[in-house]
Amino acid sequence: MNPFHYVRSRPEDDVVALMSGRPDSAFIAGGTTLIDLMKLGVEKPFELVDINRQPLARIEELADGGIRLGALARNSDVAHHELVRKRYPVLSEALLSGASPQLRNMATVGGNILQRTRCYYFRDLSFTCNKRVSGSGCPAMDGFNRIHAVLGTSDQCIATNPSDMNVALVALDSVVRLRGPKGERSVPFEQFHLAPGATPERETVLEPGELITAVDIPKSSFAANSLYLKVRDRASYEFALVSVALAMEIADRKIRAVRVAFGGVATKPWRAANVEHALTGQTPSAELFERAARAAVEGAQPRGDNRYKVELLQRTLIKALRTMHARLAQDGRNPGGVR
Repeated sequence: MNPFHYVRSRPEDDVVALMSGRPDSAFIAGGTTLIDLMKLGVEKPFELVDINRQPLARIEELADGGIRLGALARNSDVAHHELVRKRYPVLSEALLSGASPQLRNMATVGGNILQRTRCYYFRDLSFTCNKRVSGSGCPAMDGFNRIHAVLGTSDQCIATNPSDMNVALVALDSVVRLRGPKGERSVPFEQFHLAPGATPERETVLEPGELITAVDIPKSSFAANSLYLKVRDRASYEFALVSVALAMEIADRKIRAVRVAFGGVATKPWRAANVEHALTGQTPSAELFERAARAAVEGAQPRGDNRYKVELLQRTLIKALRTMHARLAQDGRNPGGVR
């Protein structure tokens, strides 16, 4: 056990001010990822500031019709919340597809956003890892890399972002609200996580001492028509090999608006703007869905054991598109025909 300082905040405390200012200090809430990594020796914080008593657990409707998820809202509470299930089903489905009921009862929105990779080499101190020690090397490149990324990779890292929730949030144009020593700021979810590039040890835009306080999801015309499709090795308590978050609006037999994001295949929650561009304004058809699937894997860089993900991603996207089209047709929402 590595020794560390523990500070339990009170509701009235300014938790940002409680931080020591050291870069190896950390906030803790549910601890479902952090504690595991501390046990493995991957995370070695000098200080933990417990924020569970902070008033950050509300799930509330915004004046413009969107919704705000407090950073301490538990994943199970978000997944089963009436507004989330009705207006943003993709988020509810993504959360319920992850972890177990016990973990969802503990895990928080803020913690899930910051969930770290499940890469075997990252979690095993007997191997080098560029995320743990910059420049030390990435054994996954030429090692066993079946679960690793094919999109957004670099010559320094091919580890995937493991969160299901993050895939839904990036598809919904969400915004992360932060508070830190320099004040408050908001960051579009798509810009919050960083691709590894030459600095895989830096995974987000968070600065030392900054705290996620909430996530805002805007009102939209398409979010209620959404789904999350996850392919994994077993039916529950398993991370995605490939996942697709999809939201779509069809009017006058054309796809008027669409959002697509991928999980399990990229180094960060992957917003597929090129796929959205291929679909927008088009009449749904089998040929269109196949073109979109080909666009989904443009620029993919598979390695020895994860080459299957290129085809699996295409098939999963086509299935998601067909499923959503069938739902809209069943509801009589003018979807057009797919042969």
